[in-house]
Amino acid sequence: MADPMGDIDILVSEVGPRDGLQSIATVMSLEAKKAWIDAEAAAGVREIEVGSFVPAKLLPQLADTAELVEHARTIPGLSVAVLVPNAKGAEAAIRAGAHKITLPLSVSETHSLANLRRSHEQVIDEAIAIATLIRALPAADRPHFEGSLSTAFGCTLEGAIPDAQIARLAAALMDAGCDEVGLSDTTGYADPRAVKHLIGLVRGVVGDGALTGIHLHNTRGLGLANALAALECGLTTLDASLGGLGGCPFAPGASGNIVTEDLVFMLEAMGLRTGIDIDRLLAVREIVTAALPDEEMYGFLPDAKLPLGFKPAHALEIV
Repeated sequence: MADPMGDIDILVSEVGPRDGLQSIATVMSLEAKKAWIDAEAAAGVREIEVGSFVPAKLLPQLADTAELVEHARTIPGLSVAVLVPNAKGAEAAIRAGAHKITLPLSVSETHSLANLRRSHEQVIDEAIAIATLIRALPAADRPHFEGSLSTAFGCTLEGAIPDAQIARLAAALMDAGCDEVGLSDTTGYADPRAVKHLIGLVRGVVGDGALTGIHLHNTRGLGLANALAALECGLTTLDASLGGLGGCPFAPGASGNIVTEDLVFMLEAMGLRTGIDIDRLLAVREIVTAALPDEEMYGFLPDAKLPLGFKPAHALEIV
């Protein structure tokens, strides 16, 4: 498929249908999920993480991921992303036709055992197996394979993680066959200085081209500040969730992804092109709130609205 970056400066990757829905008790209907994905894609979102290939008994909220991948693949220009916990999940993702597969590796081994029930060594073995599956496909059919360094900024179960351990695991993921690694603030512990430090640390191991994205939470109100720090370091992909839905069910207290609407507004106000129509993005909330009437939605822009005379990045003349 086409490069999701295309003619944009920053790729905003919507993770709400996966990270948002996995963290709430309500099971959104398949038709509502399809409507959500359709509306976001129509608003200009280029990449959506539509679900996760995990056992339905663990996360019944995501049991229809294969159907969502099949549906999302019919949307022109959309990169369809999924999360997988192991090689078995990757096999299902490949069968369904996902364009991007993310395998989380918690740099905290305690969290890894709670989240994936696997040690670091076992997760690396899964990464090797997934890379082998992908290499067996024709080049044109190979999904992009990302290894996500989860709990990279600290763990609610283990505390701070040593730099040397993070660097070692980043290198191990690339050696296993990942196309790139990503950073994930699973627990909402990050601050701007830590973001810049960790980006420098990991890029020093894997190279600039193998670290382009980051997944941030707004647990302590620093989500957009951390996103800005990542931009200043040259990252070009930022995960976000509509209405700030989400968190990690295996990291106590780690609620709240950064809000897609607020992030897109910040980027466009800074003159950075996202390709996303903000008014149409705000309208997507109506679909989600109608399907999840008991869930709280977050964000400042939906209440404050766009400033009078606001011009998106593509309409600005930047000198």
